[in-house]
Amino acid sequence: MRVNVAQQLKQPVGITRLYKVSETEKTTGRKVEGDLKLTRTDKGILVTGELKTVQRLTCSRCLETFDHPLMLTLSEEYVPTLDINSDTALPVSECMFTIDTNHEICLDDALNQYTLMSKPMKPLCKADCRGLCDQCGVNLNNGDCGCSKTIDPRWAAMAGLRHNK
Repeated sequence: MRVNVAQQLKQPVGITRLYKVSETEKTTGRKVEGDLKLTRTDKGILVTGELKTVQRLTCSRCLETFDHPLMLTLSEEYVPTLDINSDTALPVSECMFTIDTNHEICLDDALNQYTLMSKPMKPLCKADCRGLCDQCGVNLNNGDCGCSKTIDPRWAAMAGLRHNK
């Protein structure tokens, strides 16, 4: 996802431009929608806004894949690698998001980073996911497997605690 900011880099500090996003990423094929605000700063362009997308995850209990909706709140500053007026190279740190030599912002790296940060540590297809049978491995969300639920004798004394409230 690329945005040309050549004209905005020529504008004074504080000028904003609203950008409507509705694209499908080429690498992942996921749809990304939302609104971005591009603000000219003294160093470059500040990109802020909210984007909606869907991430394909694997449930940590039943191992089924499912679509997990994400709301990404972006706030990143992009700095130019080339001066817009003189075409001279500008010093840029490796840890900064940059505006390339064609004066375009590529949002892919930021989207990937924000997506990784918003991924749940233990993704669940649904809150009451029953997971897999520990005996035969059947997905218990699709129905009971019929395995006998024998209790390990070492835990037998604790089995009664669950029913006593």
